[in-house]
Amino acid sequence: MPIDPNRPFQPLSIAILTASDTRTPATDSSGDLAESLCRDAGHRVAARVIVRDDLMALRGQFQSFIDDPDVDVVIATGGTGVTGRDVCPEAMAPLVSKAIPGFGELFRQLSYAEIGSSTIQSRAEAAVCSGTLIFLLPGSRGGVRLGLQEIVLPQLDSRNRPCSLAELLPRIRNEH
Repeated sequence: MPIDPNRPFQPLSIAILTASDTRTPATDSSGDLAESLCRDAGHRVAARVIVRDDLMALRGQFQSFIDDPDVDVVIATGGTGVTGRDVCPEAMAPLVSKAIPGFGELFRQLSYAEIGSSTIQSRAEAAVCSGTLIFLLPGSRGGVRLGLQEIVLPQLDSRNRPCSLAELLPRIRNEH
């Protein structure tokens, strides 16, 4: 990632949501990894929650984060697979102002190098939702690591060149 050292780093406020019926704060290793990577990158973790795999509960939590002026970005782990309980994309769908299809495309391309054709089972995606950036990542530690290190965190670094979502965020927010 090309960094412009002449530009200041602007930390963002990130909420981490784990979608799971089985994980607890003690067993949420993917959420732990997301929190650690975001903090190590210099961002502030504003909230961290575990929400059961329920469409309306997830949608309500997404909406709560969107409505919170202290949350710039939501990183969700889990709920992106193809089983009946995987409903994060459906929970986010009616809240989307602008989809960011390149995120899911790039995630699956990079994931293919690691897990082969199994990557087609991932419905990782991203969107702008009323001025808040939301990224849906798989619940696996490997998926969280790949998505954050290779795509999300570089785009949340205002020094990233030639451009970043972080530098666009004030304009995105003013449009909503």
